[in-house]
Amino acid sequence: MTAPRTPKPTVNFIDRYCEGYQDLFPEVRSFESFKNLHLGIISDIKRKTLPAIAKVAGLENPQSLDHFLINSPWDIEAFKQRRLSRILEVLAGRSIILIIDETGDPKAGTTTDYVKRQYLSNLGKVDNGIVAVTAYGVISGMTFPLIFEVYKPRERLKPGDEYKSKPQIAAEMIRELQKLGFKFELVLADSLYGESECNFIDILDEFKLQYLVAIRRNHGVLLPLGERVRSNQWRKFNRLFSDGRTEVRYIREIIFGHRRETRYWQITTDDVKLAEGSTWWVMTKIPGVKYPQVGNLFGLRTWVEYGLEQSKNELGWADFRLTHYADIRKWWEMICSAYLLVSLYSEQLNQAPKTKPEIFAEHPGWDHHQGWKNLLNNLRLIIQPLICFNLIKAWLQVFPVPHLAYALSRLVALMNRFANGMPTAPKQPVFQFSAAGSD
Repeated sequence: MTAPRTPKPTVNFIDRYCEGYQDLFPEVRSFESFKNLHLGIISDIKRKTLPAIAKVAGLENPQSLDHFLINSPWDIEAFKQRRLSRILEVLAGRSIILIIDETGDPKAGTTTDYVKRQYLSNLGKVDNGIVAVTAYGVISGMTFPLIFEVYKPRERLKPGDEYKSKPQIAAEMIRELQKLGFKFELVLADSLYGESECNFIDILDEFKLQYLVAIRRNHGVLLPLGERVRSNQWRKFNRLFSDGRTEVRYIREIIFGHRRETRYWQITTDDVKLAEGSTWWVMTKIPGVKYPQVGNLFGLRTWVEYGLEQSKNELGWADFRLTHYADIRKWWEMICSAYLLVSLYSEQLNQAPKTKPEIFAEHPGWDHHQGWKNLLNNLRLIIQPLICFNLIKAWLQVFPVPHLAYALSRLVALMNRFANGMPTAPKQPVFQFSAAGSD
């Protein structure tokens, strides 16, 4: 019996990250496609289409990436659970902030599963597109994706589908993450979830989770006879931003009857004009929370836009040309995995001992900050020689320049010295799961 061949390498830090998933792919070619997708997704090509990724990965058969997403026999649920297991491992029991939101992408026609005219929050209007509910984690300012689920409009349900509202989907996500062992110090969500009539808030209360959710200005609370609604005086506070900037804002508490554990707040940049676009209403369940804390915790909701922006603008969340959700889900899982690959290089998420980048940091484009985009910038510098080599290999066959080919190969080999504390993923999940109910 012939032993399977060794997978072709990409760049060391990508290969090391992907090793933790290798046993999930029954074919060597599938595992190679998995690695090449990560190479292409974190690259700086503008559109992360499969043909574009195939070019930067130097693939002789670009169709291998299509085969990987559509026909290759790997279990997406097993992959998802392995990815979540890895996050739990590096968190090592630490609590995170959980952000719930949805993202919508315009898609033409109706051939793509679950596409219809619906509200797309990214565009701020109703348009033809696909929507997914997402759950992101934040720890010390570093974001990382947890899970997602497509929203299935009633009109586009398939046989066997069950309609679930976005808040219902979010509630199930929280239940799943809690069951897996994630710990949340705070849950943030927008008014769609704060105003939901389903069990979203009930789930937060069931797990005794602290939360801060936006609500509409006409939010209503049932009061016993004789009780009234009142508001405290405006209080000034300094809104502290992640980059150290501050901005004066105002906050007051809205009290329905007598003060309860669930509290209501109004925040604004101008306590006289109360402009529509810069005045917000918030509901909290955070014991002993103080006025300035509410204002700054509410500001953390910007991580919703931040997290989604990275996966969309930098990694190609919406660049798929697939029509079946089973295949789209695989693409989105690849985006989440590539996002995690970058996040694992942060000091906030990964507390494993790190080696200094030393000579790599001498590159004039090296970024010494610890934001997600700063880390992505540096990893793109590391893969740059391999991508350049892949793009010109065909010309080196037409015009052989041995010294150039050797020099580029040598440069690629030098890039493989970069590791910088990438933790090795477990070969087996740290928890058991059931594939029942998976797509």
